[in-house]
Amino acid sequence: MRARALLFVALVGSALAASCGWEEMADYPCPPQGTTLTYENFGQQFFATWCVTCHGGPNGYSSRSFTDVTNIRAQAADIFRNAARDNTTMPPGPNDPPKDQRYDLGEWLACGAP
Repeated sequence: MRARALLFVALVGSALAASCGWEEMADYPCPPQGTTLTYENFGQQFFATWCVTCHGGPNGYSSRSFTDVTNIRAQAADIFRNAARDNTTMPPGPNDPPKDQRYDLGEWLACGAP
């Protein structure tokens, strides 16, 4: 039951993002100089801290798995729409990633999640 509720929240969040004009990854390309952020020095810890409790594969509440960089890259635009920059649909709850980490997430995803 909880998994269905969380899936509903994720789907509604995605639909609201599209209809409300929330920031899209296509609007924030990788900076011309690239990024110093990598999976090893940023992405892995960000997702471990903020995402894999629910998006951890078979043990999570969501069918989306963010336990490895391949899965993250495949879902980069959706992740951006829900959690990067000023998009704050995910994670739900009062303990959100700091704004600077959300902006770093946006840059890292826009640069291909190296």
